[in-house]
Formats: sequence, C-alpha cells, structure tokens
Amino acid sequence: MRDETLSIHAGYETDPITKSVAVPIYQTVAYEFESAEHGAALFDLEVPGNIYTRLSNPTTAVLERRIAVLEGGVDALCVGSGMAAIHYAIANVAEAGTNIVSTPQLYGATYTLFEHVLRKQGIDVRFARRDGPADVESLIDENTRAVYCESIGNPGGGIADIEGLAEVAHRNGLPLIVDNTIATPILLKPIQFGADVVVHSLTKFVGGHGTTMGGAIVDSGNFPWTQHSHRFPMLTKPEAAYHGVTYTEQYGRGAYVARCRTVCQRNTGAILAPLSAFLLLQGAETLALRVERHLENTEKVAEFLSRHPKVAWCEVIGRGSALARELSLKYLRGRSGPFLTFGLRGGFEEGKRFYNALKLFKRLVNIGDAKSLACHPASTTHRQLTEQELAQVGVKPEMIRLCIGIEHIDDILADLDQALAAACPSIAGRAPALRLASSGG
Repeated sequence: MRDETLSIHAGYETDPITKSVAVPIYQTVAYEFESAEHGAALFDLEVPGNIYTRLSNPTTAVLERRIAVLEGGVDALCVGSGMAAIHYAIANVAEAGTNIVSTPQLYGATYTLFEHVLRKQGIDVRFARRDGPADVESLIDENTRAVYCESIGNPGGGIADIEGLAEVAHRNGLPLIVDNTIATPILLKPIQFGADVVVHSLTKFVGGHGTTMGGAIVDSGNFPWTQHSHRFPMLTKPEAAYHGVTYTEQYGRGAYVARCRTVCQRNTGAILAPLSAFLLLQGAETLALRVERHLENTEKVAEFLSRHPKVAWCEVIGRGSALARELSLKYLRGRSGPFLTFGLRGGFEEGKRFYNALKLFKRLVNIGDAKSLACHPASTTHRQLTEQELAQVGVKPEMIRLCIGIEHIDDILADLDQALAAACPSIAGRAPALRLASSGG
C-alpha cells in the first residue's frame, strides 16, 4: 500500500469485540494478570502482553506500528516528546566515557541536549565542522557509539547526505541516527538510504494541528549489533536492568527499540499518554495531504519573497548551490521542504518589526502546524547559543523562519505583504528576483 493509505490504516484492524472502526483510547494505567504465573511470564518476556502503561499501551501501540510502517522500520517506540525520543535514542547505545559524532546543523534544543546535558552525563558529543561525511568521519574513534544528523536541518534547511553518512558510520561499526521530523516519511524515508534509527518529533507535521506533544524512535532492524558486541554490550549481553534479558537473542531485529522501551522509557518515564496517541493518529491520517499543500504554498511564498525589494535573502530547502540541488534530487525527488528562511535588508531590527506586524501568521516556536507559523530563531529557539554557536548551526541574527500552513495562498501572501510594508515603509516597488539559496551542503 502507498503512504496515503498506510497513514490511515496501518497498524489497526476493526476491534473484534466492539467492532470500533476508530482506534479506541485505552485510558488505563495497568492491566490485569490472569494468574501469578501469567504475570511472571509477562515480566520474563516469555509471552506478549501489557503490564503497565509506562511500558506499553494498546492505543499507543497502533501509532507505533503506523509510524514504523511509514518509515520502513521493524518497530517503533512512541514517547512523550521529540526531545525524549532523541535523548533515548542516544542513551540506548552510549554511556559515560563514550561519544557520538553529530553534524552541526541542529534544532536548538537538540544542540543544548548534546552540548550541555549529555556532556554532564559523561557522553561527549563531537560536532563536525560541516555536514559532509568526511568531516564526520574525522571525529570518529574507538569510543564513538553513533553518528547523528537531521535529514533536513532545523532551521538552517540543509539536506544531509544520509547515504554518505551511513557509509561512514557503517565502515566504522556504528549506527546512523537520523531526525526526520522536517521531511516526514512522506518526503523522505532515511532507512532506504542506510539509516539505522529514525527519530521524530510527532508534535510537528505528524500531529499537524499544534495540539499534542509526542516523539518516536524507529528501528530499521538492519544494524548488526552482534557483529559489534564490544561496542554495544547493552544489546548483546544480559541486561541487569531488565531480568537478565539479552535483547539481540530475545528480540532479534527489534532489539534496539525493545531496550529503549524496557530500560529507557520504563525507568525514566517519558511515556506518551493514550489520549495523545489517539490525537496523533488523527493527524497522521491527513499527513500526506497536508504535506502536499505545505510544499505548494511554500513554493509560492518563496517566489514572492525572492522578488520583494525589502528582502535581502531567501533560503529555500534544496535550492541554490549545485550540491544542494543534487541532494534535493537524490533525497527529496527534487522537491523543496515545508519551510523557508529569509532576512530583511534592514537586518535584525527590521526583522523584529516584520515579526511583530504579522496578523495571520502565528508568532511561536512550533512548526508543522496546519496554520502558518513564524519564528525568529536567534531570539527564541536558539536564544541560548553564542554568536559563534549560532553561526555553527546556520542561524543568522536577522533570520525569520516561516513554516507555511495550508491556508489559501492569497491570504498568506497578503499578510506577508502588509508585514513587509510595516517593517520597511521607506522601501517601495519591486526588484528583480533574488537567487534562491540554500544552506544545504
């Protein structure tokens, strides 16, 4: 089945008892054991079933299966937020005294997690100078446990060379972890290009309506953990934190997510509430349709901004440099992404005036909503970064990020036009088109 169909049907069949077509909300904390022996068998992982919603829940399980199918993975774990998903994805294979290597273009909270939180936990994070595979490989050593990237950088918009990064990671016996939040599995499936683990903030495009927090970790099932047992004993040796299970023996290709569930989630508790799972499932059903409209509207906004005399620059995902276009053709089939960034000629202050003058666009720090959203990263999502760190992750002080919604394009352009007029009243008329650039590559 195609993505449009899987988004609606994958992971669920009509309930055999109630005949409910909609996925029921199992708003329960715990599940009854048939007997002491049944409870023991569940805890020993001898039989499938539910024990406690901090481990699993039937509503959440449908969402997990649906996301796994859309990404082409063998299993998924859905958690309370995208940041929890990223944290678990790293903590599942790295520990004090080890390191991971990351590309530099990262979401602000991810950078903070890597630079300030994981380091204090004893996990070193090494940031490559650039996104290229060679820059990443130069930082790998015997203590490295994973390579990390965002398929489309947020907010910089660069497209990662996933296949190249996967080759580097695998050559060194490491998994590649890819944050695919911006692209979504509708635009890009990183596992098809060699990614081993995919993470998502479901809060964004999958949910799609700005109502529900959630995250996902998808296991490709392809990484050969047993071949690199010296690096990953937590997966290939008995797990003291969960009844002595050896995950690769008990779960085979699903070992990675199984440990995420029973060690990371069970013991730190960033669970996804059943009602949240239900709401995210509603969003997933229209994901493909919304992405199509997001892209269509973004293209028209990019054309409008690139020709406006008050706009100094406009960066569109997959445009500009030859490398950016090459990466777009390879990974996005030549399409752009669902947001863009730009800066006004007057710089930081004019950017603030533009931001304050918006009426239809919502000023907030989310993306992926059905509504059009605007953000000034340097003063919000990336506010905690120094000037040097801002430059490293691709954020300019005057940058405005627009995540274009699914409203009528005429209304979107009208709001942008009036905000630009309010920001720079002394500049009028039209100018030749600016080159659509990209920070890709």
